Amino acid sequence: MARYTQAKCKLCRREGEKLFLKGDRCYTDKCAYEKRPYPPGHSGRMRHKMSDYAIQLREKQKVRRMYGVLEGQFRMYYHRADGMKGVTGHNLLFLLERRLDNVIYRLGFANSRDQARQLVRHGIFKLNGRRVNIPSMQVKSEDVIEVREEARKIPVINEAQEVIARRGCPEWLESDGANFKGTVKAMPSRDDIQFPINEQLIVELYSK
Repeated sequence: MARYTQAKCKLCRREGEKLFLKGDRCYTDKCAYEKRPYPPGHSGRMRHKMSDYAIQLREKQKVRRMYGVLEGQFRMYYHRADGMKGVTGHNLLFLLERRLDNVIYRLGFANSRDQARQLVRHGIFKLNGRRVNIPSMQVKSEDVIEVREEARKIPVINEAQEVIARRGCPEWLESDGANFKGTVKAMPSRDDIQFPINEQLIVELYSK
């Protein structure tokens, strides 16, 4: 499967916001965005007037990169959200939030979504008692996610548990770090997504 293999910090600098793509490092003074909060490249420090299209595109790219999905996947999520009842922009964010790799990251079993995706592919987790290896699976209310017993000594999982207090666990999830288990208490709401996202710009972009 195609994936982004270049420096992740460049993505944060390009979008002009921290996307927290490198886990705990993003909370320290080693963060590249803290050192150079401007776009990469020779003209990064120059001011550019952005068109409406460019603003919409940057918002879409920001959200896509934050959740770590490819363009084709993101477009699929948009069309699915557009066919659902309710506000399209909100539906889009809910679908992204309910991805298994995102939920594992939110529960504190991984330092980043990228790391969570890798752990899922290696079959580290069980969903409702069954081993899973598909990062894009959609969780639902009352689902129980747990680390397989033989994988509970993996260092990255224990390290992630130590920093969950720093970023917090959303109210729609319940994390039981001591037992390496998490529960989906309810479906996410728009208020649960605290990261500054203007989803209406994405809807306007795809509606053209």
